[in-house]
Amino acid sequence: MRTFPSPLAATLGALIALSAPGCGPPDSADDPVPPRDGTAAAGATLDELLAEVGRRAPAFGGLFVDEQGELRLYVVPPTGAGPQGALLSRSERLARAEVVDAIATVLGPGRLPRGGLEVLPARFSFLRLKELHDRAWPHVLTQPGVVFTDIDEARNRLRIGLGPTARRADLEALLLRLGVPAEAVILDEVAEVEPVATLRDRVRPLVGGLQINFTSYLCTLGFVAVRSGVTGFVTNSHCTARRGTVEGTVYYQPIGGTTNRIGVETADPPFFTGGVCPAGRVCRYSDSAFARLDQGVAAERGSLARTNLSSIDILGSYRITSEAATVTPGEVLNKVGRTTGRTQGAVSSTCINTNVAASSITMICQTLVNAGVGGGDSGSPVFRILNNNNTPDVTLYGVLWGGTSNGTQFVFSPIANVERPDELGPLSTCTSGSC
Repeated sequence: MRTFPSPLAATLGALIALSAPGCGPPDSADDPVPPRDGTAAAGATLDELLAEVGRRAPAFGGLFVDEQGELRLYVVPPTGAGPQGALLSRSERLARAEVVDAIATVLGPGRLPRGGLEVLPARFSFLRLKELHDRAWPHVLTQPGVVFTDIDEARNRLRIGLGPTARRADLEALLLRLGVPAEAVILDEVAEVEPVATLRDRVRPLVGGLQINFTSYLCTLGFVAVRSGVTGFVTNSHCTARRGTVEGTVYYQPIGGTTNRIGVETADPPFFTGGVCPAGRVCRYSDSAFARLDQGVAAERGSLARTNLSSIDILGSYRITSEAATVTPGEVLNKVGRTTGRTQGAVSSTCINTNVAASSITMICQTLVNAGVGGGDSGSPVFRILNNNNTPDVTLYGVLWGGTSNGTQFVFSPIANVERPDELGPLSTCTSGSC
């Protein structure tokens, strides 16, 4: 038996000569970061820039792009201005020209369309809205359930976003005490804003689909499980220092470092020869290994990271509620992995016996899916989505270990193979209880 630290380096000679995409060097912390815009106003916030427009042109009320993609401009009408649609007075024309000049000076002439723009009457100047916002927002954001505050340029008002626990009456009373007129504020019910993590970030509690690091390589955590009363996680056998052998590989999430250590390999069944295994080759039914969680590492059994298709941004979680004993050609399955995120496609072949490229290994009764894959995705959980709730239920189908050279198909070991007595044996993988 041999070590396979980087199986993707081999060239695949045929469709079913599959290699493991699971191993690549960790992302560098020293990757170059694009420099910030080096304009004179680089340190100014957008509100500060718009306030400068307002200081140069006091009638300025804000600007926005409408649903048709056209730029719209708010201007406070001069005292005594005629009704909307009437011929503009000289003072109105001067006010609009002053605002346009100020925008071009502060934001740049490219901000204004060549063909002119539509001007809307503003109730409040931008400077007035900013003064009210600066006065109120530090107090408003201390109130329960308040999500955000904003100067809403598209509506020429202040906007306060309220979460489900916000107390509207208390907030209105606070604004009154602060001297903010009710007609200057719009209170909207909005979703709460949460930080966005990716599959490659440090995430606790651990869930399936996250990046893990071992020795000098990266793979994907398949799923948290309980094996023989021990809580840990499943990944690939080739995501160990030596596949088919328990040598105590240490795992980190997302990359190495004492505080990122999460567990150690405790089960990695050996290859077998003879019987159904072709002469001169070594065989297994699953590319799987089990790692015991370190004490104190938080993990959620039955939870997988949920992302959009082709995205690594974590939106929430999937909940494993069942395991698939069998798989049928044409079924649409998903995987979520650290490199290509969630990909989806139909099962093209079931129970294939396939050689692993550039090795003497044969994998027995594996499944091929028409969905994208990339280096580092090895270990990804494979599943079928059962519903589209906020926390969708899924059926666990297995663990991904390889892919075709063009990255358009992945191969996985069915969960029934992973749980064979001569592989990892019975596992508890579901959110609640044992599947």
